Amino acid sequence: MRKIRNKHRLKSPALNAQWQPEPYLLFADNCKHVNPKIGVPLYGPRSLNTSRHKREVHLGFIGPAQAIRNAQDYLKECAEGVDGSGYHYPFPGCSHDLGYRFALRFSDNMVEKITENEKNGLLEKGIRQKERFTRALDTLLAKLDLLCGKDDPLDYIFVVLSQELYSKLHVANYKEDGRQIHRDLRRAFKARAMSRKKPTQFLLESTTGKVKTSRSLDKESTRAWNLFTGMYFKVGGLPWSPVGLSPGSCHIGVSFFRPTGESSTMRTSVARAFDENGEGLILRGQKFEWNEEQREKSPHLPREHAANLMRQVLELYQRERHHLPGRVIVHKSSRYEPDEKLGFQEGLSKVTEHDLVAVNPTSDVRLLRTGKYPTLRGTRLTIENEDYLYTTGYMPTINAFPHGHVPSPLRVVDHVGDTPIEDILREILVLTKMNWNSANMDSLLPITLTFSRLVGDILREAPEGLEPEPKFCYYM
Repeated sequence: MRKIRNKHRLKSPALNAQWQPEPYLLFADNCKHVNPKIGVPLYGPRSLNTSRHKREVHLGFIGPAQAIRNAQDYLKECAEGVDGSGYHYPFPGCSHDLGYRFALRFSDNMVEKITENEKNGLLEKGIRQKERFTRALDTLLAKLDLLCGKDDPLDYIFVVLSQELYSKLHVANYKEDGRQIHRDLRRAFKARAMSRKKPTQFLLESTTGKVKTSRSLDKESTRAWNLFTGMYFKVGGLPWSPVGLSPGSCHIGVSFFRPTGESSTMRTSVARAFDENGEGLILRGQKFEWNEEQREKSPHLPREHAANLMRQVLELYQRERHHLPGRVIVHKSSRYEPDEKLGFQEGLSKVTEHDLVAVNPTSDVRLLRTGKYPTLRGTRLTIENEDYLYTTGYMPTINAFPHGHVPSPLRVVDHVGDTPIEDILREILVLTKMNWNSANMDSLLPITLTFSRLVGDILREAPEGLEPEPKFCYYM
């Protein structure tokens, strides 16, 4: 029998995989470690022994009396230390010589209770969602104003909600002028509270573990780490700094949000910032049209808006640092359209070097590793001309894979600029360790994109005439 030769044999794609080790972080006195849950207890936070470190943090509370008491007891217990298990590292506690090295200060005068009558008014039956939401927001803001108007020291405010209040008040959905409106109480409160210039934290009473709940909670030590890490940053401290970002660099995250009640316009939120120390500020971009017909597509900035946005960033940077950055790196989650790309490049014309980078999580490509463990975090996979980076995965430094599912990589969907892709990916891995909303060291996205989205969530609730505060602490 004659063999038939296949004249259309497919060529195997070129594949390559490389791994880069876990990036280091800087703590007090320039000491290095890869893990903040080891670096902070061992060396102290980055800003220890500097002018921005607070030795005491004075707390205020808003909420029902019992919820406030449970929150205070919980914070005191956490400050004594919380045991860990497995890769859930113990929380060392927090005092003058432990953990973040500050002491908690409570005062009966710095408590504004939601009374039983006020609670009943908020939970009253038959109220439309919009009215209930407005009542709740006005009540919390009135309590905030009372706290901020007192003479006692005040650094940080907890809004503690019982499960009953939270389930009824945390969101509202209603129609207005034929449009469907979705409201979020935490975001709306943050948007309006920032003008008082006091950082705030929503805390569900169930998070304290003092009441029964059907909610699935993180490990107790993880909750304590997240709560105190966010608190330390929001009162002005620097938990840790990155190692590996070039001096004079400015990393920018760009995302989009639709203001509440708008149907045909979008705005940009920019988490500018991230310099070599991991610090930065917020910008809100101009409105631009993005109508119903375009909703199936990812939003893209008009050329002029993109250029103006970059000029704003450079003006802010120069005002703070008294010089322009030597290099600007823009992160976005969607490909740069030709006009949009030209706009960004025009706005960055005064900068020596720049890179426009777009990355997005994907489940279309999976890399399987021989053996029982998933792909290593830090793995770069190249398929022909496409690059993928695993920012989650098995972590040899903790001998575990914290996420418990098959990891998905970030795909580089676009890159144009002056920096080799190897360095771009290394910087992205560094920036996944800079989320001060927690003490985790393996976020999926770089902090540029994580924070710009978080900022957009808050800014969509900001009234048109409200000038957004530039500091991150008011958005966390």
